[in-house]
Amino acid sequence: MSDTSLAVAASAPSIGTAAARAVHATKVYGSGDTAVVALDDVTVDLPASRYTAIMGPSGSGKSTLMNLIGCLDTPSKGSYLLNDKQVSEMNDNELARIRNQEIGFVFQTFNLLPRASALQNVELPLVYAGIPSRDRQKQAKDALERVELTSRMAHKPNELSGGQRQRVAIARALVNNPSILLADEPTGNLDSKTGAEIMALFAKLHESGNTIVLVTHEADIAAFAHRTISVRDGQVEKDVRRAA
Repeated sequence: MSDTSLAVAASAPSIGTAAARAVHATKVYGSGDTAVVALDDVTVDLPASRYTAIMGPSGSGKSTLMNLIGCLDTPSKGSYLLNDKQVSEMNDNELARIRNQEIGFVFQTFNLLPRASALQNVELPLVYAGIPSRDRQKQAKDALERVELTSRMAHKPNELSGGQRQRVAIARALVNNPSILLADEPTGNLDSKTGAEIMALFAKLHESGNTIVLVTHEADIAAFAHRTISVRDGQVEKDVRRAA
């Protein structure tokens, strides 16, 4: 275990206060001479109701760490816990269920259904969860209200600006009241003014109690968070915490 990982582990709160925690997590792709160690013995906590940025250059391991946090992958060695549940031991069906219930994903490319309205796009996770239609609509409308987009709920993605599409994507991520809002380069396809508006929205959501994990390679975007975990060569290089 690296000195940095030891420092992170020593400063980490007990598991009961963490939304998520990776413990000695290692991820290896391939085997033998072609094996690639994407994460190397990483221990890091993500406390509930905190705003954390994960930052690193291409190939640093930040995307692998993001996939681990989002239950899109499991460690080759070590463990990952989400709300005290041992995710690293779950099968594919259990992982799919916990992704739907506990993780709200926001992507750079929005990933909206082009023929569906904003409201229908936001409802989608609730459809997968088996929520009745009337309840789905109410929850989706409430989520769109949180991102200040109720006036555009009947519009399809091609009738919305890039910033509005990202607001729809954020509302969709919020609709299940997830434990973690996980945003991957959320301003990557936006101009600087619109990007600043989206980051202001994330700040507002954090102030209302949401746990946010932001993945980025841009220092100015990471600066919006109250903590920045810098990843390089599959390890935590720095863990900087700032006053909220």
